Amino acid sequence: MPRKVDRHVLPDVLQPGLALVFCGTAAGKRSAAERAYYAHPGNLFWRALFEAGLTPRLFAPAEFLLLPEYGIGLTDLAKRHSGNDNELPRDAFDVPALLAKIERHQPRLLAFTSKNAARAALGHAAHYGLQDEVIGSTRLFVLPSPSGQARGHWTSRPWLALGQLYRSVGGTSTGS
Repeated sequence: MPRKVDRHVLPDVLQPGLALVFCGTAAGKRSAAERAYYAHPGNLFWRALFEAGLTPRLFAPAEFLLLPEYGIGLTDLAKRHSGNDNELPRDAFDVPALLAKIERHQPRLLAFTSKNAARAALGHAAHYGLQDEVIGSTRLFVLPSPSGQARGHWTSRPWLALGQLYRSVGGTSTGS
């Protein structure tokens, strides 16, 4: 059962000057309970970040607030709901709020952590990889979902390609 709260389930990790912001659909139940992004042990997000060279070591979900040191931010389309995508109410995704955040902070890249997140934000289906569209000056990238529930669609190739693109736009996995 999805849960709605008055405040954000997980805080946005956003600031001007980021090389890359990841956008998911909503915090899963485990992430909401632990108050940490991508917290379920079966989620491949943190491993994929490390293997793609986006972070210098494997981070634990509770360390998500360290990501801006590496030019990386985090947000979700549904900030006040948690649960599986198929359990969320139709109005859970706040696309205008996402667009406003991206336009305000202007990261160089916005990576959707699933085709579902990209479809909800863009209004149409999208392929994995770099998109032709932009939000302001922010380039868009679509990744396979790292969720354990989406394991049948998993491939690391787009994550590795994102790592290369991240380094080309000034991201660094060594920190400041």
